Amino acid sequence: MKEMLKKIWFGRSIRHSVLYALGLGLLFSVPRALFLGWSALFMTLPVGIFFVYPILLTLINLIYIFIGKNNSQLRSLGRKFEYITICLGILYTLLYLPLTNIVFADWPEPLYNAQVHSPIWTAGVPTVAVLSLLGAAGYLALSTIPLKKTPPLLTVLSISAMYLGIMQCALWTFQVFAPDWRIWLCLLPVNCILISIKVIRQKINEWGEESPQNTKIFSSPFLSRINLWLSRSSRWPIAAFLLAWPLLGIVIAILVLFGQQPDSLVKAWTETSDWNLSQQISPQNVFYDEHYLCTVAAGGHRRLVKPLRMGERRGHPVIVNRQLCIANAFEQVLEERLPRLHRPIRAFYDRYGFPLARHIHSPYAADAIYLLMKPLEWFFLAVLYAVDVKPENRIAVQYLPAHSTQAPSDPT
Repeated sequence: MKEMLKKIWFGRSIRHSVLYALGLGLLFSVPRALFLGWSALFMTLPVGIFFVYPILLTLINLIYIFIGKNNSQLRSLGRKFEYITICLGILYTLLYLPLTNIVFADWPEPLYNAQVHSPIWTAGVPTVAVLSLLGAAGYLALSTIPLKKTPPLLTVLSISAMYLGIMQCALWTFQVFAPDWRIWLCLLPVNCILISIKVIRQKINEWGEESPQNTKIFSSPFLSRINLWLSRSSRWPIAAFLLAWPLLGIVIAILVLFGQQPDSLVKAWTETSDWNLSQQISPQNVFYDEHYLCTVAAGGHRRLVKPLRMGERRGHPVIVNRQLCIANAFEQVLEERLPRLHRPIRAFYDRYGFPLARHIHSPYAADAIYLLMKPLEWFFLAVLYAVDVKPENRIAVQYLPAHSTQAPSDPT
């Protein structure tokens, strides 16, 4: 009866799993539709496919760890779910990344607004990538090559490689786990861990069922004795754990020859900031303002735009240069002495300055705006010297925290 229920539940399970995800997506969309209108039901498809289905696949992979060991049909379905999980997991991860504000930059580099540094030290990426690929190679060898054609020693070596991959998945999961969009980046490594556990359990059970009588004889007596000792599959997990350490040492030694540091495996996770395993403190993020002069001061080449210091605008840190301070001081004078003229000028700036700032995506664009603003900067400076008793004092205090509270309009 138990096996019958399993077949009913998991037969045609790939198609049904998608339908279940869409159904749950519909269930989650109904409350939104009651408050936001029935147009919210159009969110059913993306919610079901991109958010519910990954969770459903995770549950399926978890369940398959405990079932299907003695059922070839369920094992076959499990392999299909493995491939679906890995392929969709890579796709979903690429789609989730833009939601997390992660920038491929190390901790010393200042970032802007809500951006966060890379969760992996960029110089240690090759070490993490090689160990992850080694784990993937172990999985492919173990899941695709029949046990009858594989000596126990090579099987244990594949499991050892998978252990190294599991270690990288666990480190990534612990590193990025947070109660926000970043939690979705944990789904692929968590599923890789579940799939690895399932494959190892199934292969151990499969070897025990077949109980091959003829064990491969190596030319080396030492290897032959080890191979004979490993003929009992219950010894594989601990043997693979012991073999994983020399395998890791060999991989690190090879990576050192290619320029990696011996401790890159550890520093890849600790030489970071903003993450759970991080040991470094990055500079405070700069508020990358939508006003184009603030954007120019922060984004242009330093030799040209000449940033002076950090300032504060509406509670956010901004990079300040002299051009920005002069423009802000000029607008302050204009607001004080000619408020009727200031309002239409301010409206014009708000209308065209914001869209312009959104198109400044490179230092060269910021440099061009800086140079184009030079004649206006000189005009603003001339006006300040003509009407203000202490123009340089007014310029110097722009965007200082104590002064920002006295400038409610905070123009530029």
